[in-house]
This record gives sequence, structure tokens and C-alpha cells, in this order.
Amino acid sequence: MTDIDEAYRVCAQITREQARNFHYGIRLLPPQRRAALCALYALARRIDDIGDGDLPTPERLEALAEVRAGLDGLASSTDPVLMAVHDASRRYPVPLPAFGELIDGVEMDVTGRRYETFDELVEYCRCVAGTVGRLCLGVFASRPDPRATRYADRLGIALQQTNILRDIREDLSNGRVYLPQRDLDSFGVELALDEGGSLVDKDGELAALIVASAQRARSWYDDGLRLLPLLDRRSGACTAAMAGIYRQLLDRIERGPQAVYDRRLSLTSWQKARVATRALVGWGPR
Repeated sequence: MTDIDEAYRVCAQITREQARNFHYGIRLLPPQRRAALCALYALARRIDDIGDGDLPTPERLEALAEVRAGLDGLASSTDPVLMAVHDASRRYPVPLPAFGELIDGVEMDVTGRRYETFDELVEYCRCVAGTVGRLCLGVFASRPDPRATRYADRLGIALQQTNILRDIREDLSNGRVYLPQRDLDSFGVELALDEGGSLVDKDGELAALIVASAQRARSWYDDGLRLLPLLDRRSGACTAAMAGIYRQLLDRIERGPQAVYDRRLSLTSWQKARVATRALVGWGPR
């Protein structure tokens, strides 16, 4: 096994172990594209893990700066993840500057940024998730279309909005609030946890806000999923599977917002596999 083969093996293992939702889509790709996407995921996962880590803020910012520097020296790196990313970028038109934007977004997490308006939240989502959509597009087989990058970006933003609604309780317990302040004020919501660690919603204002936010996220899915006809069958199936898993989560959140008050909502492995199978046979993301 060559060094680059080993580098890709390391990335594939990281993806299998940590990509609880994305792995169901990634494995639908042909082997070379799957390996490249695993490399991109492994680096994105590293960046995200730094942001969510337990180190003091200055040390996390320093670690992110080191990753940024590593991207500048990609060609000479001996780090297996960076080696695989470099090789993937030589095989496919991967927009490597997107990793810098991803680091920008994770720095917002580390410094505890809050969001006054939805437009400000979109800026954050574009950094931490729109970038991932654009990176994936670089690996996918697609026909040339100037709209493809925009669709990939918006689909990533849609997925991140779903994450935010699913993780309100967990984020609040970690001192993070992503819901825009103007939305909270508009619905009369003051986020709080009770003694058992569940979200407080005495009069249903939080539930109403979550439903409205879920409905808004749907318009981003509708726009982002216009990417599918531009992709080949395997790339389209991969994208449809990823989006389908998150749209099913969004469906459940919209139908019963209280489900996110005391737990982290997720689909079962069987449900995820079913979405992926339907995507592969061309039945779309639902």
C-alpha cells in the first residue's frame, strides 16, 4: 500500500466512524469520487472538532490557525488527511479556498458570536455548510451550469438550518444560540432550560418559532435541490440521500417541535438506509 493509499484509508475510516448522516450518501459514489469526498469530509471534520473541543478559546483559535497554515503548505504535507485532500484536489476541481471559509465559520463558534438577523445567520451557515456543498460539487460529476455552485451553496445552508433547529437544546447547554435574536423577539421567546435540562416553552411560543423556521428552511431546500438534474446518477443519488435524511428530520421537527426539547432527534440506521436506497434507484430525496 502506497502512502497516498494509506492516507485515503485513514480518511475513509474517519468518515465511516463519524459521518453518521453523510456516510449514507457518500457510499453511493463510485470508488474514486467516494475516496475524494471522504478526504474532504475528514478535513472538514477536523476543523469542526477543533471548534467543538474542550480547549480554552485561545488554543482552539491557534489550532484553527495551524489548519489554515497547513492548507497553504498542502503539497508538502505528510499529514495523511492533508495528503489525501491534496491528491483529491489534483484529480477534481475542488475549491480549496472553501476550507478557509469553513475555518472562518468555526471561528465564529469559538468566539461565541450571536446573530441579530436571519441574514447574519445565513452568513454563518454559508461558511460552515455552504462551503461543504461547494466542496462536494467539486468532486461530483456534473454538467457545466453557472447555477450549480449557487444551488450547492443553498442546499448546504438548508441542511445547516435543520441542524440548528435539531440542536437548540444541546447548543444552549453549551452556551451557544443560533436562532436570530429578531426571530426570538418576534415570537416572544427567551431560551432557557429547566432543571432537567429540557427546553422551556410554557405557552408554545418556542414551538411556533421552530415551525416557522422549518417552513423557511424548506424554501432553501427547494432551491438547493435544483442541483440534482445537473448531476450524474451516482452524484445525484449521493446528494439526494444526504438531503433526504435531513429533510425527513425537518419533517419530524415541523410536525412535533417538542421532540427537540429534551433529546437529539435522529433517524434510525434503517430509515437512513431506506432514504439512500430510494435515492439510488432514482426516487428522489423523499
